[in-house]
Amino acid sequence: MHELILLRHAEAQPAHAGGDDLGRRLSGRGEQEARAAGHWLAKHKLHPDRVLCSPAERTKATAALALAALGKAPEPLLSDDIYDATPGELLALLDQHGDAGTVMLVGHNPGIERLVALLAEGRSDEFRGMPPGGLAVLHLDHPLEPGQARLDAFWSP
Repeated sequence: MHELILLRHAEAQPAHAGGDDLGRRLSGRGEQEARAAGHWLAKHKLHPDRVLCSPAERTKATAALALAALGKAPEPLLSDDIYDATPGELLALLDQHGDAGTVMLVGHNPGIERLVALLAEGRSDEFRGMPPGGLAVLHLDHPLEPGQARLDAFWSP
């Protein structure tokens, strides 16, 4: 893997008391954010070879709307391991996909924002935040290990 695109799901509808968190859908604003993320990726000629996505409704919708802007894009691979994952768990999952040149992971905070900090800075305790629909693009010249990535771009809607 030479490039990693991390996309946090766009704005979701509020959770209902006792409701299923996995079933939360995108808000109208979230749909716009997801499309905007896709347009940003297309404008910067960033096309993933593989897409890993949490099974939550809001992440699946974010991935679908963002990838639609890219034209021909791979079908997202759903992984239960992304939902509520720690940075270490996400790193272990990504390590299984090192054969792809560019991987996009669509997931949730705090895991996504802490993974950015872990890969770019070598630690995940001081993270800067990743807004809904936010993107981080990391370049990897070395194995997928803490502190070995370069943050090439950060975008938020």
